Amino acid sequence: MMRSGIGYDVHRLIEGRELILGGIAIPHSRGLEGHSDADVLSHAIADALLGAVCAGDIGQHFPNTDDSIRGISSIEILKRVSELIAQRNARLVNVDATIIAEEPKFSPHIDAMRKNIAEALGTLDSNVSVKATTNETLGAIGRAEGIAAMAIATVVLE
Repeated sequence: MMRSGIGYDVHRLIEGRELILGGIAIPHSRGLEGHSDADVLSHAIADALLGAVCAGDIGQHFPNTDDSIRGISSIEILKRVSELIAQRNARLVNVDATIIAEEPKFSPHIDAMRKNIAEALGTLDSNVSVKATTNETLGAIGRAEGIAAMAIATVVLE
């Protein structure tokens, strides 16, 4: 049986923090605020995977009230979600994700993000698609106040 899940995440951009997306440090004047490394791309993918196997959401498994995981790498979150997926006898088929931001330009980093995410999920990078788009200067994302990401993941139950 094939199942799909959808994920979405958004975080505010702030001064004094490194920008991490797909586990890759992206040169930028601001980073994302959050309990973990605030990697919205990895978070959206984690939520999509959890949704595909009806396992709740990232906040249930990695609550921002848990000080033991403060600053956790979102690649580590993906690794743990991948283990949970396997425990439920599911195998990742593919992930398709989109980063939504006005800046910086992500195209030079997409291949590295795909490889990093695929490695964390124990799959081939050809099973992980990452794209980027802008919000055409509309809303908080369009004013470069934050970055969002959305993802869909498909798994097969074995």
